[in-house]
Amino acid sequence: MHIPDGFLSTPWIAGTYTLTILYFALVGVRGKASLTPEKISLVTTLAAAIFVAQMLNWPIPGGTSLHFVGGGLAGIILGPWLGSITMALVIIVQAIVFHDGGITTLGANILNMGIVAVLIGYYTYKISVKLLSGRSGEKTVFIPAFLAGWMSVFIAGVVAGVEIGLSPRFPYGILVTVPIMGGFHFALGIIEGLITGLVISYIVKKNPDILGIRGDAL
Repeated sequence: MHIPDGFLSTPWIAGTYTLTILYFALVGVRGKASLTPEKISLVTTLAAAIFVAQMLNWPIPGGTSLHFVGGGLAGIILGPWLGSITMALVIIVQAIVFHDGGITTLGANILNMGIVAVLIGYYTYKISVKLLSGRSGEKTVFIPAFLAGWMSVFIAGVVAGVEIGLSPRFPYGILVTVPIMGGFHFALGIIEGLITGLVISYIVKKNPDILGIRGDAL
């Protein structure tokens, strides 16, 4: 899902950078006041884990790749603001140090994987937990976390497909890029959903307090 340099036209580069910066500026105003050393430690730990997982890439037609994203997982554990910060740290290091994704497309990559995926994962999880909670109040987390991981990757892939498909620099149009990106990431999302569901279920069983220190800024 990392879009390389040369794929996006100047308006798309400027637009995605602007949206990304505005998101962190606006949401950060509400979230930074609650930042604690405990949350910082959790951000760095999760960022390291997601960074390693994202290094496994499978190329797909159209010039981009499939890989574990982790945006839904970050959103569930850390909330929208801290989850997006975690993903942004991962994506920036990958672009600058490992050339995984371009510098000109950094705004788009953070927008797709660090904002869209995080928000979709976070809200899918919250809504699903409420809908699937039993009458006794007992909450199930595997299915909501599975759906969060699945939908976060799928929607982020579709958004990336729209961006490159509508960019004049890319040789294929939206009728090619969206089905390819959406289709492959819909399938990959099943694996991401399973991983996310298992991780969240384990956390809830072993250390549920982790989910109680989220930086929910939205």
